[in-house]
Formats: sequence, C-alpha cells, structure tokens
Amino acid sequence: MPDNCDKPPGPLAGVTVLDLTTMLAGPYATLLLAGLGARVIKIENPNSPDPARGNSLFLGRDGLTAAPEHDDDLSVAILDRGRNKEAVTLNLKHPDAHAIFMDLVRRADVVVENFSPGVTDRLGIDYARCRDVNPKIVYTSISGFGPDADPTRNKAVDIVIQAMSGLMMASGAEGEPPVRVGIPIGDQAAPLFATIGTLAAVLRARETGQGQQVDVSLLGTMSALVAAEPFEMERRLGHATRSGNVLARLAPSGVFPTADGHIAISAPKDAFAAGLFRAMGRPELIQDERFSSRAARVRNHAILHEMVGAWTGAMDAGSAAALLSECGVPNGPVRDPADAVRDPGLLAGGETARLEHPVYGAVEDVVAGGLPIRMSDAFTGFDKPAVTLGASNADVYRGLLGYGQEELERLAREGVI
Repeated sequence: MPDNCDKPPGPLAGVTVLDLTTMLAGPYATLLLAGLGARVIKIENPNSPDPARGNSLFLGRDGLTAAPEHDDDLSVAILDRGRNKEAVTLNLKHPDAHAIFMDLVRRADVVVENFSPGVTDRLGIDYARCRDVNPKIVYTSISGFGPDADPTRNKAVDIVIQAMSGLMMASGAEGEPPVRVGIPIGDQAAPLFATIGTLAAVLRARETGQGQQVDVSLLGTMSALVAAEPFEMERRLGHATRSGNVLARLAPSGVFPTADGHIAISAPKDAFAAGLFRAMGRPELIQDERFSSRAARVRNHAILHEMVGAWTGAMDAGSAAALLSECGVPNGPVRDPADAVRDPGLLAGGETARLEHPVYGAVEDVVAGGLPIRMSDAFTGFDKPAVTLGASNADVYRGLLGYGQEELERLAREGVI
C-alpha cells in the first residue's frame, strides 16, 4: 500500500458513510466512496457477516489458497472490497441494536444498503426512520430490480441481469446462443451510478439541509447502457445487431487474428482508414470506390474485414501494432487479464493495485482494481488494507459514539455487537 505520509486529504474527507451492503454491487459502491476519502464504516451481523467473507480464494500467511487454512486467512473478495474501510459488528435483529444504529446515523452523512425489499422496514432502519433522526442523511439503496419491482422477484445475480437487460443478445454473432460478458458487469456498473447519485445528493443536502433517498437498480443500469446503442433501429433497417468481434457500422473495426494472438483495430474515420491501408502496404485502396468513404466501407465491411484479417494473420501482433501506430491507426493487443492488470503504468497510477493482508502484507502477487480517478490536489485511491470482522468496534463505538468500555463489553456479551 502507498505510504500515508504527506498525502493531501481525499476529496470526500469529512463525509461519513454507513455501509450496510454485502456481496459485490453495494460494497463496490462504498469502496469507491472510501477511495475518494470518505470514512466508510462497514456494519456486519457478527453471526452472519457479509457472505463474501466466505468466497474462495483466500490470502494469509501461507499465500493464496482455495479454502481458509488459518483463522486469520481472509477472502480475496473482502481484501479487495474492504480496503480503506472500518469494520464493526452490529446485530440489527437484536432489540438493543436499533438505538446504536440510530446513534451512528446521527453522526453520518450517508447510508448505503442493498438488502432485499422489505428488510429495512422490518429492521426499523428504512429511510423514513433514518431521516427522523438525521434530516440531512442521504440514503442510497441498490437493488436488483428497483423499489417498485414485483415483490416475488427480490433476488438478483449478475447473470440474470445480463440476460434480462438484453446485454447477452448484444454480444456474439447472429444466430449464436446468448453470450455472457466475462466480468460481473451489472454488479460493477450499478455501483458507479449509485456513487454518482450519492455524491449529487450529498451536495444537495449541504445546500438545502435536506437529505433524500437514492435508488439505483442493476436491471435499470444495464438496460440504460444497452439502450445507448441503436440495436433496435439497426434491426428495423435490416442490419444484423450481433456482429461478433467486428463492428460493421464502424468498419474497419474489430478484433483480428495475428500469428501469435489477436489485435484490436478501429479505423472508421477516413484518415484512420487511409493509415490502415498504408500500414497494409495497399495505399491504392484509399481510392478504391468500395472503401473511399465511410459509407462505402460500411457497405463493404465483410470483404474489408476479411482483407484486414488476412493481413494481420501473416505477422505477429507486435509487428502489426508498430506499423499501425506509425500510420496513426488506433490499435491494441488483446491481452490476457493477468498481463493487462499488471501493466506497469496502471500499477504506478493506481488504476490497478496489489492487495495486502492486514497482518502479513503482500504475501503473494494478487492484483485487484484500483481507483481510476486522479486529482491534482487530493489523494484518491486505497492506502489501507481491509480489516478483520469487528476490528473497528472500539474506534467506532468508543471513539465516534463515546460508549464506555463496560458498555462495549456488555453489548458484546449480550450479542448486540
């Protein structure tokens, strides 16, 4: 982790976030807020903490393992999503927990939750009750299908969201089965919008003194992103909407084979297309009526893409990239994820980051996402490893709320924390 010394505060310094989320979508939203400098307090039931704590793989004194081998082994999921967060335990089902939670709400700016519909009402921690004790509170809810969804459809997982949003039928080629995007993109995209909405509501609360509830759903997010592409209009015009690894309406644009892998090329503009033809050693194609304009290249995309693939297939990716770059053509190698995330520039800039165990440090080369936001006069990123379940109880309950040691011992003894 980076050294903490002499760093300017994060842009959200002074903002306190109560994190009631589990698994990926919610914890990723609060991870972003933590990376921007907010104080994020992750609240977990001591009897049934975030299920991600049980996700394989694990990291500990012996390095990376498929299953925990020691009591202090931690899941990579928690080491990733728990960075820069404090971790407290609070059994919200216990009758004495409600008052403690509301003590936290009084001192907080934001609550983020991703419970199933109806759970916050049953626990007595819904937005209305939080607003009663803190009118400035911003209460962000992340759900699968939105607050007005059919109550029988209250569970969402990423593959279901990809299917229902139309995303699976936007990838792959015509006639092929649906294609799942290889990362949990719904679980990762919805938190981006949740973070944007939360920050906008915090700004509004500072201006007006009134907080509000922010609702973001995974299905709504992914459907909005799918709708950004003109699939329906393309189909109305008789065009294929699934084109695999090439994009006909931006021809020449696609992923093409090389002797040692693949390379992505996108040259829709006339200047880019001309550069591609020069790189191919075929400058005469610039004047060929089949390819001399963008509209012509789109009409003849099949033969054009075939020509490009034949050219790239005869050389290695590095040689093709060098020629294309020399001619000003956008291109890039298709990299394995392990190589891509270890790009030295990304690691140096904090866009990706190596994970550390809170006790044993960087015992193995495990790379996770960083915070791809840089600011000139504020620190952004992750400089504190995740902590174990309940490790922050004293700092929060004593330091923030002012509870005495005897009270903490009683609460622990009675199963409240």
